[in-house]
Amino acid sequence: MGTPYHLQSPRTILARLVNMRQLPPGLPPPPPPSKTVRQPEVLPQRLPAAPSKIILQPRDRTSPAMWFAAIVCFVFSIILIVAGVVILIVFLAVKPRAPSFDTANASLNSVYIDSPAYFNGDMTLVANFSNPNQKIDVVFRSATVELFFRDRPMAVQVLPPFAQRRGQFQVVNLHMVSSRVLLPPEVAMELVNQVRSNRVVYTIRGAFKVEARFWFSHYSYWMNTICELELTAPPCGVLVARRCRTK
Repeated sequence: MGTPYHLQSPRTILARLVNMRQLPPGLPPPPPPSKTVRQPEVLPQRLPAAPSKIILQPRDRTSPAMWFAAIVCFVFSIILIVAGVVILIVFLAVKPRAPSFDTANASLNSVYIDSPAYFNGDMTLVANFSNPNQKIDVVFRSATVELFFRDRPMAVQVLPPFAQRRGQFQVVNLHMVSSRVLLPPEVAMELVNQVRSNRVVYTIRGAFKVEARFWFSHYSYWMNTICELELTAPPCGVLVARRCRTK
């Protein structure tokens, strides 16, 4: 705390006044802050990157072997397409049909069962083979006809090869003979009961290898036939009903 003026000497008071005159004037107070709108910051735009240089490498030349393989595959594809179109046209024009097998007539001559259960029988079967095609000839390369009773083989007949022209039918006599065929007791008893009731049911199964001939070409396939026969009792058994299907 300073000395009061009335206690100070005149020289001290004078020196203090001189010093106060030499001091610079005080700075004015800063103005109050004004409300200014803040401008959005402008981000510097990025310049597009310079395109990278693409170095093109020379392509390898296709070898002659690759060209040859491609040409062969192309020619083979064309041949397959043409062959398919030709086969389709021929099929639609010819409309091939499978031959048919039917039992026109049958007679049961004898049925005899020995002890204990051996079957002996004699049947005559009249089979009808027909070729319904009007533009295709057929050849039966192999023909096997079997006689069954309750899925038990009783007799078999093998036919020699024969041909049929378009629209032709052929009648074949088959002699089915059974000699000492061993049957289970229940099957033998059922056969005896059917003979007593004057109603005997047999099954005919045929397997045929057919060759179809059309112009200068031919193709082969297998044909299977199943016929259900109902006959009266022997010795004068006649065919009462039949049902055949071919596949």
